[in-house]
Amino acid sequence: MILREGTRDDWNFVNELGRRTLRSSATREASDAGLETSFTRLIDFALSQSYVLLVAEEAQRRIGFLILLDALPDEVSLEPQGFIAYMAVEPDAIRRGVGTALIEAAENEARRRGLPYISLMVTESNLPAMRLYERAGYETERRLLCKRL
Repeated sequence: MILREGTRDDWNFVNELGRRTLRSSATREASDAGLETSFTRLIDFALSQSYVLLVAEEAQRRIGFLILLDALPDEVSLEPQGFIAYMAVEPDAIRRGVGTALIEAAENEARRRGLPYISLMVTESNLPAMRLYERAGYETERRLLCKRL
């Protein structure tokens, strides 16, 4: 597997894979159109920020990506941080170390940029992702609590 910094040529892949993996991070009832709109807004936001796109390839086939924002401070402490805005791996490449490699590459890039923290958000029902992040050393710092009315 090769990890590299993404280019403009990778954004079609990001959009396509991102849209195919939206359901894995959604727990509230949401229409496909609503999820797609949310993803489009996330990508537009990321592109308006300072970011790094990391792409994983295997046999010259793109199999995953990670978008790291590098100038979005923590919203409570205002401390600098790297923020993993979105990560996705092709379904047939899951559990082969792609996610771990992308996270490690993002952490290395954040260190290289002098960022003291890296953070992300994950839906608690996405147990495979939760386990991946816990194995990588991530800890829960805050929780978003929701109640259906």
